[in-house]
Amino acid sequence: MNKVTLKQTVIPLVTLAIICFMYFGPITRTPFENIIISIIIIIANSIEYKGKPFSALGFQRAKFNVKNLLILAPLAAIGLFAFYVIIIVPGIEMLTGVPIDYSSMRQLEGNLQVTIVWLLVVWATAGFGEEIIFRGYFMRQFFKFFGDSKISLAINILIFCSFFGYMHMQQGITGQLVAASMGAILSIIFYIRKYDLWFMIILHGFFNTLGILSFYFGLA
Repeated sequence: MNKVTLKQTVIPLVTLAIICFMYFGPITRTPFENIIISIIIIIANSIEYKGKPFSALGFQRAKFNVKNLLILAPLAAIGLFAFYVIIIVPGIEMLTGVPIDYSSMRQLEGNLQVTIVWLLVVWATAGFGEEIIFRGYFMRQFFKFFGDSKISLAINILIFCSFFGYMHMQQGITGQLVAASMGAILSIIFYIRKYDLWFMIILHGFFNTLGILSFYFGLA
């Protein structure tokens, strides 16, 4: 375990308690829940890291460039989406014997106005929100306490990607396993990319954009 101060222990624990209350408490969940949690995380990091919350999450100024964000990340998203469609979803559907539940997405087919709204919401809540929460905060905090060895990475993925999959319960058991698998892949990419959160946000956002557009055009 890495040496951490009392402040660096207490603040993450309090933040985790607030996040769990937001996800599982009696309050009504909203589409913007991840945005609210992201703001809480930024405030917590600002206190913990003396006013420098963003670099602690993985927002690296050196990697905020055209090649990284407008070429490499979109290309990675295309490759990941192809892997998702060809391998991940069919493989898990075969394993469970239950098709993934996309019923909530059917409203997008041919509906440009709803699709645009969904794109905006998904970029905000999944592209930014989920990456800040699951990669930038949960993963980085875990490594702060337990180091970033491959064993630590494996345990991190097991814990937080299971949690990530659970959060997709509206897609049924197959959807939860698919989400957990994709969360694991995203975590590995984040690890390989040396905690480049800008890359992950663009990758995740473009990946979801491809999914939403496939529903809009009736391809899914």
